[in-house]
Amino acid sequence: MNITREQVDALNAVVTVAITKDDYKNNVDKILQDYRKNASIPGFRKGAVPMSLIHKQYGKAVLLDEVNKLLQKSLNDYLAKEKLDILGNPLPKVTEDFNWDTDDYSFEFELGLAPEFTVDLGAKNKVVRYNIVADDAMLNEQVERIQKQYGKLVPKDVIEEGDDIAGTFSNEERGINNPATITLDIFKDKKAAKKFIGKKVGDVVTLSTKGLFDDDHKLMDYLKVGHDDVHGLDIEVNFTIEEVNTTEKAELNQELFDKLFGEGVVTSLEDLKAKIKEDAEQQFAQQADQKFLNDVTESLIETTKFDLPAEFLTKWIQSAGKEPLTAEQADAEYKKSEGGLRYQLIEGKVLSQNNLQITFEELKAFTSDVIKKQMAQFGQLNPTDEDVDGIVARVLSNQDEVKRLSEQVMSEKMLNLYKEKVAHETKEVTYQDFIKEMYGE
Repeated sequence: MNITREQVDALNAVVTVAITKDDYKNNVDKILQDYRKNASIPGFRKGAVPMSLIHKQYGKAVLLDEVNKLLQKSLNDYLAKEKLDILGNPLPKVTEDFNWDTDDYSFEFELGLAPEFTVDLGAKNKVVRYNIVADDAMLNEQVERIQKQYGKLVPKDVIEEGDDIAGTFSNEERGINNPATITLDIFKDKKAAKKFIGKKVGDVVTLSTKGLFDDDHKLMDYLKVGHDDVHGLDIEVNFTIEEVNTTEKAELNQELFDKLFGEGVVTSLEDLKAKIKEDAEQQFAQQADQKFLNDVTESLIETTKFDLPAEFLTKWIQSAGKEPLTAEQADAEYKKSEGGLRYQLIEGKVLSQNNLQITFEELKAFTSDVIKKQMAQFGQLNPTDEDVDGIVARVLSNQDEVKRLSEQVMSEKMLNLYKEKVAHETKEVTYQDFIKEMYGE
């Protein structure tokens, strides 16, 4: 057997695998001998079938199978030995007049090669790392939310702003008859909200669905209208008022503090706001980190320049799935996946350039921390090391869980690396301003 490689250019190569009769003859003969021993053909005793008949009946299929196995193994061994960093899989070059009736064969495979490049994490870019703070407005809003949540519902006769209103949305023609509890701030249309002010139990308010909410999809929740019907829905619905309540806010006292955080943890309004601020900013930090990671990813894709074997990859995509694609479909699929492929290569380069690896001890420690947090959510605040270690062992015996947790550990390592090495500016914002930065609203 002989394997040669022709370098077409920096990103494409053709590997030729030449197989001679000596490479496969012994295996083919052995398999056919085994077939002969077990063949049951009318007119011949078992084990006494002529080899010529065995060759005629099974020879071509066995030859094809053995040559294919030999071909795949030799190609894989060659790629590993040469340490070729390929993209996709080798593509066999189709030969229309290939002749299986000869003794020697030659097979050609196209290769798409990964480009050579480096990643400069310190390059100038526009990445911002947000520090989200819980401002006084948010803290006051959260305190009021807690007071309402733990307050007491008080029935009312007449609707005012801020009341909870129970009733039923209906439209006989469209088959709508859905109970709901609402507050007036759910409506984008302020005129619709004003229609409720001063109304009583038993009154009916007629509303137009067009522009009623800030998102038409909310019609699915409040009216139980199908997804295909909500966009631009323009009908009138009735809301029959069945119950009106206001909330008598809970008193900010030690009993409430202990109920929320445990005995003696919070003893004043200042403590309560400090606790809310701490918890909120921990959650904000996770969201800010995710945005930073996403923004760095986009920046690296934009600033790290290299070519890809696009023509090869398009051809590979065309034949890689369960069903072959047309050339146009494969081209569209390549364009859709190119950014993801580029980042996979960039991420791999970042890992190798910075020698980022995961040890089993790191994975075990991370898993232990995750489990302790989950147990704390269910009130198990002080589990024994033995209990935690037992759960860790069970989790890490599942390969899918190992893969999932390893990805989380590596993501954390990448985040820490980016925080340290990627040039960025830090910007302190409120959560509301952060949302505007994210969604442009």
